[in-house]
Amino acid sequence: MAGPAETTVAARTNYEPVIGLEVHVQLLTATKIFCSCSTRFGNPPNSNVCPVCLGLPGALPVLNQKAVEFATLAALALNCRVNQTSIFARKNYFYPDLPKGYQISQYDKPLAEFGFIEIPAPAGTKKIHITRIHLEEDAGKSLHEGFAESAETTAIDLNRSGVPLIEIVSEPDISSPGEAYEYLTRLAEIILYTGVSDCNMEEGSLRCDANVSVRLRGATELGTKTEIKNVNSFRFIRDALEYEIGRQVEVLEAGGRIPQETRLYDPNEGKTYTMRSKEEAHDYRYFPEPDLLPLAIGKAQQEEIRKRLPEMPEARRQRMIADYGITVKDAEVLTSIKALADQFEAAAKAAKNPKRVANLVQSELQGRLKAKGLGIEQSPISMKGVALSADLVESGAISGKMLKDLYDLCFERGQDFAIVYAQEKPQQLTDSSAIEKIIDEVIAANPKQLEQYRSGKTTLLGFFVGQVMKASKGQANPQMVNELVAKKLGS
Repeated sequence: MAGPAETTVAARTNYEPVIGLEVHVQLLTATKIFCSCSTRFGNPPNSNVCPVCLGLPGALPVLNQKAVEFATLAALALNCRVNQTSIFARKNYFYPDLPKGYQISQYDKPLAEFGFIEIPAPAGTKKIHITRIHLEEDAGKSLHEGFAESAETTAIDLNRSGVPLIEIVSEPDISSPGEAYEYLTRLAEIILYTGVSDCNMEEGSLRCDANVSVRLRGATELGTKTEIKNVNSFRFIRDALEYEIGRQVEVLEAGGRIPQETRLYDPNEGKTYTMRSKEEAHDYRYFPEPDLLPLAIGKAQQEEIRKRLPEMPEARRQRMIADYGITVKDAEVLTSIKALADQFEAAAKAAKNPKRVANLVQSELQGRLKAKGLGIEQSPISMKGVALSADLVESGAISGKMLKDLYDLCFERGQDFAIVYAQEKPQQLTDSSAIEKIIDEVIAANPKQLEQYRSGKTTLLGFFVGQVMKASKGQANPQMVNELVAKKLGS
């Protein structure tokens, strides 16, 4: 997505963007952070509420231990230093979906600090630093549609009020929309591996605000930043940043000034629009939460939580490349979802040729999934099914053409490979005398092509092989067909 059309390429190359991201991740607890209300998504409005999350006078918060454990696990996975003591604070502001008039968050003493994520870069990898990770409660949700013809009407659903979040704040180390996309992709991947969140953007389990400014290339002083809020996909965040960088360059080139503000992105128009002027931290009047003690997470507790860390995606990619001889691209696809990587490894260990299993995922499975609009976790063919198909090809029991036909049937019927293979029972023809008989019939039926071949047009070998495979309905062993056709034509 390009920026404003008026911004020339030359003008944009004179500037460099500086980008930082604030990512809110909903923790996968059964209950809210300060009360026992359910966090279940999709329940009727205002049904998952109590005096605590409604902010009623006299109701006191009680911290959810599981939320603390999940937040600590995420912080350790993101290479952060977990502070042994952190402080909850009240962040004061007025908004209709904030019943208390303040949000319980953390400010100057957060749960964790000084982490990083490594992303791919032309020179190898680039480290994007994480400033802080802090725990906080979510606000409710304002609903602006479907209640009346008047656009003035708004309803409030407080089911989400008090849902536990971690906010992950990056340093302004990100230098392009593409790097922002990579950072978010790797971040979500790591969080999903830990199991502390489902990172479902459609349900609001992962939300991202992007802070972006531009400055003359080589300058050290930061420009004035704008914040882009409420973008609901990584692709849209990348597109919104592309547009906003172009817009800021255009304003500066025209002699204008960038105000510090919050903006919204409209994906239909591909543009950002002013939402409100941006608040500074002092506008929130932070002060320590008087109803909660300091949060203490000692070294021993941290080490117990650290033991729950799974093998992280990047480390797993490198190990799988070494263990199974697969490509970097294969490893990236297979480790994108932890359950998929687990399934692949279980199948690969039992398969005759793990590399063929990985190749089939890329060459046969991915294209069909894309055509159907399915994610790999929704594939009708399991990793065990892919491994079975790889072994059958490896042993010569079925041909590549048979495999393709069987995969097509799996997608048509929504059934795994083993089921469809048992139903169809295809057998590869490996009887040389039977194959020779088919070859003789094909040669006899194509005298003109035979004469051309023997006159020097040897490329017609492929024609005869194709005709034999067609006559055998794809069941003849391709290697035997090639060898026998060449022998017959040569004689």
